Amino acid sequence: MSTNLEIGIVGLPNVGKSTLFNAITKAGAEAANYPFCTIEPNVGVVEVPDARIQVLTDMYHPKRTIPAVTRFVDIAGLVAGASKGEGLGNKFLSHIRETDAIAEVVRCFEDGNITHVSGSIDPVRDVDVINTELCLADMDTVQKRADRIRKVAQCGNKEAKTELDILLKILKALEDGEPARKVGLTKDELPWVHDLNLLTLKPILYIANVAEDEASEPDANPHVQALKEFAVAEGSQVVAVSAKIEAEIAELPADEATVFLQELGLPEAGLAKLIKASYAMLGLINFFTAGADEVRAWTIVNGTKAQKAAGKIHTDIERGFIRAEIVSYDDLIACGSEQAAKEKGLVRLEGKDYIMQDGDVTYFRFNV
Repeated sequence: MSTNLEIGIVGLPNVGKSTLFNAITKAGAEAANYPFCTIEPNVGVVEVPDARIQVLTDMYHPKRTIPAVTRFVDIAGLVAGASKGEGLGNKFLSHIRETDAIAEVVRCFEDGNITHVSGSIDPVRDVDVINTELCLADMDTVQKRADRIRKVAQCGNKEAKTELDILLKILKALEDGEPARKVGLTKDELPWVHDLNLLTLKPILYIANVAEDEASEPDANPHVQALKEFAVAEGSQVVAVSAKIEAEIAELPADEATVFLQELGLPEAGLAKLIKASYAMLGLINFFTAGADEVRAWTIVNGTKAQKAAGKIHTDIERGFIRAEIVSYDDLIACGSEQAAKEKGLVRLEGKDYIMQDGDVTYFRFNV
């Protein structure tokens, strides 16, 4: 995974996907009431909502503050047959291959003025259309790879045999309409197919796009309930947002947006919900570096060791790692300053095998 989280946003035409993308990234992709108005994938970079970085900025008064960011890639509306080139087909499926996760926008609102590509609202059917296309695209990828190594495997090459067995296991699932992530590949098996960037191996998050008046109580919407039941069965999550509300928030200054959300009975914007759910789904955390020059958030996978985390900043720091000076964010804030935390013995020296914790404020000592 790259330094920044990257999420591909997919959905059928006219489900509110580009409206949502525009709102959360303020990137201004054209959103129109007809299929395929998104021709090239739009990329938007947004700050990860994390109040801690502002608190650290107020404490250190650095020359610059760099929050963690998430990249959203908006991919044109998929349709049945996309894997065979229907609509804008394979061109768009290829754009999703580079992302860490997929967010699938599913229409859960009724609106007679906005046509639905299938003529009615049925979130589970819509999800099935897209997931089928992703399975078909992966089948093609896996089949080609299996065909390429089959002869080598049959000649007794152990590595090729191992890889072929894994590929055939995935192929069987895909042919049954099951995504590769449901095959239950082991830690030893996953590296064999890593380079294939399989779409159905990526974690998926469903975004239920609801009407404005349903945003504060989305569970009352039967379409959302149906989508949640489907997601639970496959071990996925649903985040309910109103793309229309997000579009309105995007136009407001931060203080007015907060008041607007309160008036609607919403504790936070959809973007915050979406990123939090994505972090949880991918097991991501943030650690911080803080000083007079810079306060910065860094995104790592939960369970990352200190030396590997140092490599996020620079490969030289990882290579020449000596130790990490760490104070937890909560301890630092409770003490009021780094110096006070040191005096209380709360700044620890950790070695290369220390497992980083969310909110660790860290200074890496290294020698190259």
